[in-house]
Amino acid sequence: MKLAVASGKGGTGKTTIAVSLALALAGQGKVVTYADCDVEEPNGHIFLNPQVEQKKVVTVPVPQVEQELCTFCGECAEICQFGAIASLPETTLVYSDLCHSCGGCKLVCPTGAITEIGREVGYVEIGSAKNVRYVAGRLRIGEVQSPPLICEVKNHLDRQGINIIDAPPGTSCPVIEAVKDTDYVLLITEPTPFGFNDLKLAIGMLDILQLPFGVVINRADIGNDEVKRYCAMENIEVLLEIPDDRRIAEAYSRGIAAVTASPELTGKFVQLFKTITRPREKQLR
Repeated sequence: MKLAVASGKGGTGKTTIAVSLALALAGQGKVVTYADCDVEEPNGHIFLNPQVEQKKVVTVPVPQVEQELCTFCGECAEICQFGAIASLPETTLVYSDLCHSCGGCKLVCPTGAITEIGREVGYVEIGSAKNVRYVAGRLRIGEVQSPPLICEVKNHLDRQGINIIDAPPGTSCPVIEAVKDTDYVLLITEPTPFGFNDLKLAIGMLDILQLPFGVVINRADIGNDEVKRYCAMENIEVLLEIPDDRRIAEAYSRGIAAVTASPELTGKFVQLFKTITRPREKQLR
């Protein structure tokens, strides 16, 4: 199973819940992989403290122009929708940071002057911690395109076990890359105006992707009840409510998982997974 943990905004407790769910299920003897796809700022390792056994550099193909073969016809620049190639009268320039690796420039080049080389975007690290298999991506500093690295992280998921995918926050391209092709999405929110607003954006994204999802309300006893009223009105299942517990906050600040600080949460996360995996009718919205 591929279970994504996402949120419309940062700071709602997405990693707290993803890590806790992975640890709770591993404690039940299940084969679990925690995959940190928040590659711009991964922090699952802080709570899992994994033993990293393998690092793999991830590259994407970008064009390289053989100036001696180039006729400066400009067809490569014309097809590029991202301004990654500029054709001048006596040279062709490549801006590899803008390239989206579509390969169109190579296809249209009439003289075969364009080949492709690999440009490093980051790396994937693989290891284990506390009976949980650990996979994470780390984006190269200054890199602006994270989806290729997220895709590579997902290539290392376990096809036979349970995969907990810690997605980036928001609703943009990196999030879509992380949650697409998953079996279920847990949307983490908080009962505040910002949390409610961004939850609706995330729900809109998942409706378009036609992915089943449910909601977890973190710090449920603060703010107001707008989130719960909205979910009831829209026939959205609220799967779990986690209180604003000082023990969890203090543990987080020390890099300790919530289920370690509050062991009574373990049973709730196990039950959460059972609820997600029970047979259900297609979500109607």
